[in-house]
Amino acid sequence: MRLLNLFLKHGSDTTFGIIVFILAIMPVLLAAGVLNGGSTILFLGKCISFAIVAIGIDLIWGYTGILSLGHGLYFGLGGYAMAMYLKLQATGGQITDFMHIGGLTELPLIWKPFLHAPGSLFLILIIPGLTAWLVGYFIFKNRVKGVYFSIISQALTWAACSIFIAMSPYTNGNVGITEIKSIFGSIKGSANQGNMFTLFYISLFALVLIYAISRFLVTRKFGKVLIAIRDGENRTYFSGYPVSRFKTFIYVVSAVFAGIAGAIFVNFNGCITPSQMTITYSIGMVIWVAIGGRGTIVGAVIGAFFINICEYNLSSGSTVEIWQYIIGILFCVTILFFKGGIVGLVQEKAPNFIAKIRDRKVKA
Repeated sequence: MRLLNLFLKHGSDTTFGIIVFILAIMPVLLAAGVLNGGSTILFLGKCISFAIVAIGIDLIWGYTGILSLGHGLYFGLGGYAMAMYLKLQATGGQITDFMHIGGLTELPLIWKPFLHAPGSLFLILIIPGLTAWLVGYFIFKNRVKGVYFSIISQALTWAACSIFIAMSPYTNGNVGITEIKSIFGSIKGSANQGNMFTLFYISLFALVLIYAISRFLVTRKFGKVLIAIRDGENRTYFSGYPVSRFKTFIYVVSAVFAGIAGAIFVNFNGCITPSQMTITYSIGMVIWVAIGGRGTIVGAVIGAFFINICEYNLSSGSTVEIWQYIIGILFCVTILFFKGGIVGLVQEKAPNFIAKIRDRKVKA
């Protein structure tokens, strides 16, 4: 009973610790021959990137009440930044095949900052962050919120996606940047398991670090202000807090997280296309958070893994044509009947479960 109460008190961190432990032993199981092939590790690596972007969305939506339907923009910006660096490593700093086809004769100026690792890693953070700051500063300063902000975020994502498609000589259009290796080299095949494991554990460390930063933010006074903005923005304004600055800051943080997630995704996926920057992709990210449980941080992680594992298993075989409907129905049921998502459902049912156990002991 004490252990159960302790789990409920520190349930979020305990649950996250269990998730990290399970992920950490997966490469060990593969090396021991329990798992067949490295596709599971590659898939879980992508899920780690999805969990990171979901944490960012939970910070702005679950805690601050800002529903962004365009975070695919920042995910894509981080992904393209990493892909440009990796592609240049593969070509030795020379122009790519699609640049030749597009009529370019020398490396474009926008590609040159990605020739070296330190600058590229810096740009993975600064490009999404600066873009989010420009968007957030003007929108939140003018007190645009609610559905209006959601529509604007969708429009910006659609515009960015269209630009990346139109700039075919520089971005390869709809095809995107493909046939790239990870930052540690090839991760496919048994001969490159070491590279895959290194990439996986570094990505897992990034997830733990981002989770820790997020928990630090939301458990301090800063987090209480975010919740106050969510529950009563006007009252928070009248209390003397610079609400627009708080909203801009957390929006930038969430965008940087999304950029990091995009960079990790590219390493495991081996390519990046404008499809990762679409409105549909962005709405999918929101669904992860809603089903896992918004306003909990760990719920975003659970939702990202749960939905993508469902998609991975349902998008083949007999359910290949209806799996999107299944996910959609699951989302609708969650919104209508379980607004707290998976985490909220556990938090509601667990106290009743404990009470029943206590009653049985008393009667006995």
